[in-house]
Amino acid sequence: MILEIYLKMNNSNLRQMHVISGIPETTARNINKRNIDKWNIKYFDAVAKTVNKKRFTVIRELEKLERDFKKQNSDLFLQGRYNLENRRYIGNKNKLLNWISELIDEHTHGNSFFDVFAGTGVVTKRMLEKFDSFIVNDFLFSNNIIYKAFFGTEKINTNKLHELQKKYQKINTNIIDDDYFVDNFGGKFFSEHDARIIGEIRTLIENNTDISERERTILIASLIYSADKIANTVGHYDAYRKKVDLQDRFLFELINPIDVSGKFIEIFRQDSNKLVRQVKADVAFIDPPYNSRQYSRFYHVLEGIVKWNKPVLEGVAMKPPVENMSDYCKSFASQAFNDLILNLDAKYIVVTYNNTYKSKSHSSRNKITHEEILESLTKVGKTSTFEIPFNFFNAGKTDLKDHKEFVFITEVKK
Repeated sequence: MILEIYLKMNNSNLRQMHVISGIPETTARNINKRNIDKWNIKYFDAVAKTVNKKRFTVIRELEKLERDFKKQNSDLFLQGRYNLENRRYIGNKNKLLNWISELIDEHTHGNSFFDVFAGTGVVTKRMLEKFDSFIVNDFLFSNNIIYKAFFGTEKINTNKLHELQKKYQKINTNIIDDDYFVDNFGGKFFSEHDARIIGEIRTLIENNTDISERERTILIASLIYSADKIANTVGHYDAYRKKVDLQDRFLFELINPIDVSGKFIEIFRQDSNKLVRQVKADVAFIDPPYNSRQYSRFYHVLEGIVKWNKPVLEGVAMKPPVENMSDYCKSFASQAFNDLILNLDAKYIVVTYNNTYKSKSHSSRNKITHEEILESLTKVGKTSTFEIPFNFFNAGKTDLKDHKEFVFITEVKK
């Protein structure tokens, strides 16, 4: 966006930049989507050649333009501590992003991107520099509110949010909140003191009538990130670590929302197999659950913070009644996958999966075979397979040799 504004100020445009500098027009449009601190030096040279100025002058003017733009739109830019990727989540694609991004660059094209099982949302974040329109979906309440907080476009009062952060950081105990959170999670996932503070902050957010819906999502997402940062877990909430001397470590910090200026983003919390019948995109990215471990159970504490309906909890891990269970974690996962593929309206389908088929733990074994994935994909188009060795995070004792991640890319038949 900054590039386009700058070129217009200098009586030029992206098309002329392509003609004068020789940079492909698609590259110029991709540069326009990035912050200038992410630019390669050759891009500044291309702009300098286009507007007939020295590189140093162009850099200085672009930096000032970007600062002024953010200042004028300060209600959209909140500077917090936590970035989207700063939380623990099984199956996240942080370490594979470069590889996945390169494959999507090389083997697909288009303007719209559908993140079918978005998880942490980091793939969508990476794709912001490549696409203009996005559909982001996940059935977890916690993921959904995180997307709204990070990818939202509604104006916010940053001063108000920083004042609330200061207020929350001074809390020492619960006053208006009941003891639900500390009674259930204190001494387990958090220290008793930290659990009281988390419950108190969540109740204050719930009762605050002086904030917008976007501001509310930012505060709840910030609470999720702040709590997850110090939670007594190994990356999920299926269990907590025993025989641990829990320290009081909680500190409420705000998230750092993403600048999505110029993007069109739709956010859903729906069953993916139903949603694919309602939307379409040029590229559909599919990273389904791999095994029988249900995410709604693994992240039930964070789900509870978002929903704040305070159900009766049971078991050692203090879990709520069963709900929101994925078909992709069950024995008929391959049928669900086949149904999804056959009803997708996309030009390209990108699927990620691994080869965890021989795990000692039955719950860690993949539910869909590679043969089943390929069988479904080849029904709709020509499919290419890519693989890479990958050392995955494992909280248990399973030692898997020759572990690999796979990407399947299908060009859908017209």
